[in-house]
This record gives sequence, structure tokens and C-alpha cells, in this order.
Amino acid sequence: MALAVALGWTGPALASRDAGQAGADEPSVAASLEGNYLAAVVAGASRDASAAARYFGEALRSDPRNRDLQERAFIAFLASGDMKAAFPAAQKILARDSGNALARLALGVRDLKAGQYAKARAQFQRGGGAAASDVTATLLTAWSWAGSGNTRKALETADKLRGVNAFTLFREYHGGLIAALGGPKFRTEADRRMNAAYAMERTTLRVVDAYGRYLSGVGDRDAATAAYDAFLKLAPRQPIAATSLNELKAGKTLPPLVATAQQGAAEVLYGLGAAGNQQGDELAAMIYLQLSLYLEPKNEMALITLADIYERLRKPQDAIAVYRAIPATSPMRASADIQIGVGLEGLGRGDEAIAHLEKLVKERPDDVDAASALGALYRSKKEWLKAADAYTTAIARAGKPEPRFWSLYYFRGMSYERARQWAKAEADLKQALELAPDGDGRERAVVLNYLGYSWVDQGINLKEAFDMLHKAVALRPRDGYIVDSLGWAYYRLGRYDDAVRELERAIALKPSDPTINDHLGDAYWKTGRKLEARFQWNHARDLEPEPDDLPKILAKIANGMTADGKPADGKSAEDRNADRNAADRPADQKGEAAPGPAHKSPADKPPAGDQPAGKPQPGVSTPPGGKDGAPSAPKDAPGEGGKDAPATPEQHKPGQPAPDPGPSPAPGKGLTPDDRGEAPADGGGASGAVSGEAHNGSGSQTPSQQPSPASQPAGQKAN
Repeated sequence: MALAVALGWTGPALASRDAGQAGADEPSVAASLEGNYLAAVVAGASRDASAAARYFGEALRSDPRNRDLQERAFIAFLASGDMKAAFPAAQKILARDSGNALARLALGVRDLKAGQYAKARAQFQRGGGAAASDVTATLLTAWSWAGSGNTRKALETADKLRGVNAFTLFREYHGGLIAALGGPKFRTEADRRMNAAYAMERTTLRVVDAYGRYLSGVGDRDAATAAYDAFLKLAPRQPIAATSLNELKAGKTLPPLVATAQQGAAEVLYGLGAAGNQQGDELAAMIYLQLSLYLEPKNEMALITLADIYERLRKPQDAIAVYRAIPATSPMRASADIQIGVGLEGLGRGDEAIAHLEKLVKERPDDVDAASALGALYRSKKEWLKAADAYTTAIARAGKPEPRFWSLYYFRGMSYERARQWAKAEADLKQALELAPDGDGRERAVVLNYLGYSWVDQGINLKEAFDMLHKAVALRPRDGYIVDSLGWAYYRLGRYDDAVRELERAIALKPSDPTINDHLGDAYWKTGRKLEARFQWNHARDLEPEPDDLPKILAKIANGMTADGKPADGKSAEDRNADRNAADRPADQKGEAAPGPAHKSPADKPPAGDQPAGKPQPGVSTPPGGKDGAPSAPKDAPGEGGKDAPATPEQHKPGQPAPDPGPSPAPGKGLTPDDRGEAPADGGGASGAVSGEAHNGSGSQTPSQQPSPASQPAGQKAN
């Protein structure tokens, strides 16, 4: 059966435990086989591998000969990292199905860690390693030969990897690491292969780091320094690269990325896990990563990638546990600590999250990211002045205004605007616009959108404002929120036909957005298309609008709109004036923060925070393998939402809290198009990428048994 099907890991995730209690306690087992089985299926449907493992394990105790339970429990054990249970389960499966490739993989990894390299090779070969396209078995077999001290045989085995062009990087990268481990005798071979890998992927962190460490080890400090320097021009604050460069400049020799066969095999599995994560195949990715961590428990990038998966699966408690396992000496530890704060907020423990981040800000006087993350958390709570203060701290720590810090000014300006301090907001937004890199225009577009709309809303600088909005639309013509801004600006100026034209375009781009549907309904009403207006308002009502917007939408559905564009709520003129006067009172007279302009965006949901610049995520390092800086994962370059550059904030209008822009200036993770609120260029990832089938007549296949180009890390290119 397919890996995902084995755990019921298909379709949208079901809500499992309450977010505030997730992972707090061990799940209680049922008293019956049926109860535990059903609980395991529910856990699988909610993407909770740990709970699924526990329930399947209990069900298996009641029916130990049940083949279906054996396999489901085995897969759950692997995904949850319970190797003590997984290995005996694998042996039982092989007793009845000697060709089960996933069981062979697990036992081969066990033997390789124990230094029983011949036994490990036998497991990999019997699990399907004869196929030249089997990335997993071929490279793990190569590393087993390296462990046996036969470097030549290891290189010959790696060179058997054939199939798609993407395999070239796998061969060169792992071949270079194997040759380097082989010592001076293989120096020429190591030079050739490491240079080839670097030439193919010189903007990918994992390759750059392996290459720089190799050059340092052979005494070529200048070349190593040049490699890190070149990378850091693209990602100025990437912690791993920056730390390595500082050590080189201090006269230190960097240790190799891989110093043992076990670490080399862990690198293979980590790369494949990162690729699975990039393709959205979480279950296969978790299995690879857990096996990698079994071989090398301190692999910081495997831990970061696993935590990233838990975050995406909305398992903040599990993500926090993984972040806490990152070694204190790791360059990514600071980023992990920030993400712990973000995770606490995700658990509904907001006060604890703020206390955690405030403590980091105090303990790390130079940490820009901690202060930025604190600002984002305050924004999510609509505590605008506290958010602005946190961003002020971040800006002070950043020093001289530079393009990479544009988002700090943007978010502080947004916070000031929401706090009704427009003079300060305008100054910051102008500064953000000046700093926002030209690049592909994404960064500039969000600032143009916000500042331009704000001016229109206030009736000032109208010509310049409309120029800005048109530029924003030109830069991001398929961004429904920005197109909506232009349409709503036309509406505010009474140009209703123009508003309808632009808002219809926005609806075509974001048909399920309640705010845009509401706006189009208003514009239709103003142009006399009252039946269509009510249709759009009804649609907006059904799309779960913000709580503050729903009463207004319902009033318009029932009574239409007044001449001044307000919902016809049946109140007298005196009542409306009283309401209007109350709304116009300063915020401090009402005991609450004053709202900004009435225009709201659907994206106005409590953000997890501007993911700090150091967010440890898989966008930074996967050896030939995926989204984590692997030889073909998204690059750590500003153009792709690089780790050092501010993330592109989600589009939204003034008068609403800024939605979470996704990972923001993050050396630890690059943004995918989906992180920016866009549809992934590849349609959201190939189904079954990296994982393949778990059972196909003869038994389970390894997650990469039948790799496709979409599943090969070396072939993954950043959008």
C-alpha cells in the first residue's frame, strides 16, 4: 500500500488535538483492538505520526499476526522516529515478505550505523539496489563501501547512478564527499568532483558549505573564503555560511561536512527528506529525516527540516521539541529559539511567547531577528504601538538602512498607520519604498500598494497614488489583493465603472476571497446592478468574512446601501451620526486602538509572526536533495525569497493588521511562491514525490524506489 494510505495520510488533514494541548500528553490508548485501530486511522488523517505509532502499536499487541497492522505500525514507527520499535517490526515483515524494500532500507541503515557494512550492503541490494535509478540504495551502498575502506568501489557504485540528468549532481556531490573521505590518494578525484558539484550549484548552501570545508581542509583557504564570500553576497546573514567564513578569517581550519560513512549516509537520507518536504510529500520526508537523524542525531539541517514539516502540519508542540534538540553550538540555534516563540504563539500560549521573545531580545543585544519576531507577534495581537517599538529596536540594531532591511520599515510603518500615527507611518513607508530592491518587483509592489492606497484613502497625492497602484499591479498583475486595491481606490473616488472593471479582475484571481466579493458587490450597487450586488454580498457572507465585516455585509444583503455608500441598516439619521461620532473619537477615549481605514483584506488573520531572518528551515541546506539548500533546492538568494532578504509581505490594505508575510528576512529559509500567497509554479508539488509506493505485490518500496524528476533533489530548481 502507498505510504500515505498506510497511515490514512490522504486528503486534507483532520483536526486532531486542540492546538493548546497538542503534544502535551501522551495519547490515551483504547481498551480494544478496534478502538486503537480507529484512533490510529484518525491520527494518521490528522498527520500525527507519533499518535498513529502509539495506537497502531497497541492494536498490534492485540493482533500481532495481522499483516496490515504490521505494515501500518512499521511505517508509523519510522515516521515518528521510534527506531526501537521500527527495527523489530521490519524483521517481522521480512519474515513473510523478504522483498519488502522499506523494511530492507530500515535494517540496512541500522547495520550501517553499527559498522556492519557488508550486512548493510546486503540489505540495500535485496531491497532493490540493483536498479541504476534507485537513488537511495545506490548511494547508501556506496557509503557502505566507503565505511569498509574501499573508496574505489564506493566511487564505482556511486557512478552507477543513472536515469535523469538530475542524478549528475548526486553522483558528483556524494562522489566528492566519498573521495575526500578516502584521503590523499583520492585528492585528484575529490578535487574534480567537488569542483563539478560547486560549478553546478554554487548558490546552494549545502554544496557551498561542503565545498568550502573541503577547500579549507586541503589548505586552500583563499578559495574557500571566496566561495563563502560569493554566497554571502546573495544571503548576507545566513548563519551557517557567516559562521564558517568568520572561522576561516580567524585562521581556523574547517572540519569536513562528512567525516564518517555514517554521516555520509545520513547526508543522503537528509537530502531525500528535504526533497520530499519541498514536494509536499511529508510522510516520506519524515521517514527519510528520521532515518538520517538515527545515523547523525545532531544533523542541524535535518532537525530544521523536520521542524519545518511539523510547522506546516500544524504540530507546533512537535516542532518546538525538534527545535530544542538543535545543538547549542549550532549557528542555527538562535533562529531555532525564535521559532520556539512562534510555536508557542501557535499553541495559543501568547503570553508565554511574548515573554520568550522579550527574553531573547534582552539577552541578544545585536539580534535583529528576535526584535523583528517580537514585532510580528505584537502585530498579530493588534498591539500596534508595542509592535512599532519592537521594530524600532530591530531597526536600531540593523544600523545603516540597507535594502535587506526594507521590511522592518514597512512593518513599522504599517504598525504606525494602524495606530493612527500617519506622519510616522508615511515616513517609514517612503523609506521602505526607497530600500525595497528592484529585483523581480515583488518587494516594491507591496510597498507601492500600501502607500498608494493610504494616500487615496486620505484623498491626498492622488496622481502619485494612482501611479503607485498601477505600478504595483504591473509588477504583480496576478495578485488579486493588489488588483483589488486599485479597484477599491477607484471606488473611493467615485469612479464606479473603473472600480467594477478592476474588481472583476481581482475576483477572477481570488474568487474565494470574502473582502473582494464584498467590494465588487458595493461597486455593482453603485452602478445600478443591484441583483448582482446582492449575489456578491451573499457570496462574501458564505466565505467566512472577518467578524467585524459580517454585520455590515448582512445589513447590505437585507437593505442595500445608502447614497453615501453605507449599509442601509434601518437606523435614523441621528443614530447614524451618533455611531459616526463614536467611531471618530480618538482611540484613547474609547479604550481601544483606533481602527485604520475600513478596507480589510482576507489575509488579515493572526500571523505566526514575521518569521525571523534566521528561521531555521529547509530552504537552506539539502545536499543534492531538496528545498534545504540541497544541490537543487530553492536557493538562498534574495531573488527567491533568500534567507537574508526580507520576505515578501502578503498584500493587504491599510486599515487592517498586516497578514503574516511568511518567513521574513530569513537566513534559514527561502520563500516558495506559496509562502507569498501565490500558487506554486509547479501546481503545488508532484503527487507522491520522493515516496513512491510502500507496497506493490512484492512488498514495500523505499520512498525513492521509482524516482521521478520531480522527486530528485538534484533536479529541483528554485522558481
